[in-house]
Amino acid sequence: MPELPLPRSNRGIAVVSLFVSLVALGLKYAAFAVSGSVALHADAIETIINVVAAAGGLWALSVAERPADHNHTYGHYKAEYLSAVAEGTLVVITAFVIGREALEGWFAPHPALVPWNGLLLNAAATCVNLAWGLVMLRAGQARHSPALIAGGQHVLSDVWTGVALVAGVALIPFIGWPRLDAVLAGLVAINVLRVGWEVMRDSIAGLMDEAPDTETLDEIRQIIVANGVGAIQAHDIRTRIVGAMTFLEFHLVVPGAMSVNAAHDICDRIEHALRAHMGSTLVHIHVEPENFVKRDGSALNIPSSGCHAAPSTTVAEK
Repeated sequence: MPELPLPRSNRGIAVVSLFVSLVALGLKYAAFAVSGSVALHADAIETIINVVAAAGGLWALSVAERPADHNHTYGHYKAEYLSAVAEGTLVVITAFVIGREALEGWFAPHPALVPWNGLLLNAAATCVNLAWGLVMLRAGQARHSPALIAGGQHVLSDVWTGVALVAGVALIPFIGWPRLDAVLAGLVAINVLRVGWEVMRDSIAGLMDEAPDTETLDEIRQIIVANGVGAIQAHDIRTRIVGAMTFLEFHLVVPGAMSVNAAHDICDRIEHALRAHMGSTLVHIHVEPENFVKRDGSALNIPSSGCHAAPSTTVAEK
C-alpha cells in the first residue's frame, strides 16, 4: 500500500478520520436501507460509534497538542488516554445495542432478503475503512499516539466485520435460512465487545503509568550504557510513556572527583541519544558520587569503554 501524505499534526489526521467515518456511515446506512438486513443494520450502528469516537479523538488530540502551562506543567498528553477510554466505553455500549438487534432479528427474521445492492455499498465502505484504518494505525505507531492507535484498531475491526458480513449475508438467499442474518449480527456484537475491551485495557494502562514493554526498556538501557562512558552506574530507572511524550528519570553515579562540567556533559550525551532514538523525551538525571553505588544487582553498571550490547543486569522499575 503506497504511503499517503498526512497532515503534520495528529489533530489534522483526526479531522480526516472524522470525514472518513461520515463517508463510511453514509454508505453503510444506504446498504441497510436497500437490503433490510439486520446484520447490515448492526454494522451501520457500529459505524455511528466510529463517528462519535472520531469526534472525541479530534477533541483529545487538540487538547494533547497544547503546550504545558502553569496548571499542567507536564503537558496535556493524557487527554489522548481519556479519549481512548471513552471510545472503548462507547464501543462496549454499542455491542449491547447490536446484540439486541440480533435478538430481534432472530425472533422476527426477515422473510425475503435481497441483499446484493446493500452488499455492494457495504463492501465499498469496508474498502474505505481498510485504507484509512491502516493509515491511522501506522501514523499512531510512528507518532506514539494512543488516540490514533485506538482509532486505527477500531476502524480495522470494522473492516473484518464488514468482510464477514458481506460473505455471510451473500449466502442467505442460497441456503434459505433467514436467521443467519441475526447470527451474523450477534457475531458483530461479540467482535465489537472484544475491541472495546482491548481499547479500554490499553488506555487504562496508560492512565495508570504502566511501564513500557520489555523491548523498549532494553533499548533505553542500551542507550544509557552506550552513551554513559565516564560514569560508573545508573540505577532507579523509571519510565512511562504518555501519548507522544516519554518521561524518564534515573540516578547516575559518577566518580566523586569528576567536575560538574564533565558530569553535565555525560548527562547531555545520554539525553541527546535518548531523544534521537525515542522522539519527544523528558529526561531527569540525578547525579551522585561513587559512594552511592548500589551492589544489590538491581543497578545498571556502565563499562569504562562503553558497550552497545544489552546489559546483563536488571533495572529496578518502580
